[in-house]
Amino acid sequence: MITVPERFVPFSIEGLSLAIPLEKAERVIPAIEVSALPNAPAAVLGVINLGGRVIPVFDLRKRFGLPEKELLPEHRMIIAGASRRTVALVADGVDGVIEAGPEALAPSGEVLSGLAHVKGILKTQSGMLIIQDLDSFLSIEEESGLASALEGRKS
Repeated sequence: MITVPERFVPFSIEGLSLAIPLEKAERVIPAIEVSALPNAPAAVLGVINLGGRVIPVFDLRKRFGLPEKELLPEHRMIIAGASRRTVALVADGVDGVIEAGPEALAPSGEVLSGLAHVKGILKTQSGMLIIQDLDSFLSIEEESGLASALEGRKS
């Protein structure tokens, strides 16, 4: 059986190396102004309007207990498809696309336990990348809260 390498979009926040599967990434854009979204879950900075689509913006700093940081023009936003909606992830920097074979991947339970939004760990020559699981990114309560906040925005 031939195994095809998986492709990932590596990015960083506060020196933390993260990645998402390439098939989840739609595009990377420079950071743009975020509008407030009252009653949204804590990890949601607000929303952006991208070509007429209202997209919630997530700050992964909160997920990893890192200090809050002002959104700057040099930051990037990764527009990505989660299971229920398109989201934007704020990143300090995005490092292109990398390929990795199955031998470089480890399930999250082997290294990090208790983080539901982590799919696994990718071992690279320069270190390890924490692979984000966008399909389980929000808890049921957070997803419900986000849906209500977005619905309230339309009223």
